[in-house]
Amino acid sequence: MGKIQALFWDVGGVLLSNAWDHTERDLAIEHFLLSKPEFEERHTELVVPFEEGRVSLDEYLERTVFYQSQTFSREEFKQFMFSLSRPKVQSLELARSLSSKCEYAMATINNESRDLNKYRIQKFELAEIFDVFVSSCFVGIRKPDERIYRLALELTQFSAEECVFIDDRQENLTGAEKVGIRTVLMKDAQQLRRDLQSLGIEA
Repeated sequence: MGKIQALFWDVGGVLLSNAWDHTERDLAIEHFLLSKPEFEERHTELVVPFEEGRVSLDEYLERTVFYQSQTFSREEFKQFMFSLSRPKVQSLELARSLSSKCEYAMATINNESRDLNKYRIQKFELAEIFDVFVSSCFVGIRKPDERIYRLALELTQFSAEECVFIDDRQENLTGAEKVGIRTVLMKDAQQLRRDLQSLGIEA
């Protein structure tokens, strides 16, 4: 195996809370008194094009929430969605430390919708840590499709054996492993640090 040159990171579940997963949707459903079965049915129909950047946030909300009149505004709902994002402080600081050493190329590979992804990059200053954002909403491919990992390799110009991908979901790691990228399943920041150290990566 060659020396590791690049670290690819998932965002939601690794560096930050998830952007719009079932937990976040449940909070919105409760807060705005929505019908969960109706909302989830409509969400399921739209989640793929939403995260692939083919449906905007306004279009998504029009079809999941505002297809009928509501007592709250679209802007109120958006702000609530954005407010749910929280940092995973220890793993975010680990990534920041590794980035500051300038020994590794740093990139994300993540599934997020465009507006939420842009908000989270700005809010948590991720552009100070990462050189490249291989986000599903920008590239039109979602994990665990092997093409998104191949694209990350092409964009960074590293071979698969020179890279490590960190995610909190095994199915996403399996996709990366199929193209030859080494992987780390994150459970918590301490375990992540140990697993990276075992690969020779010191923060």
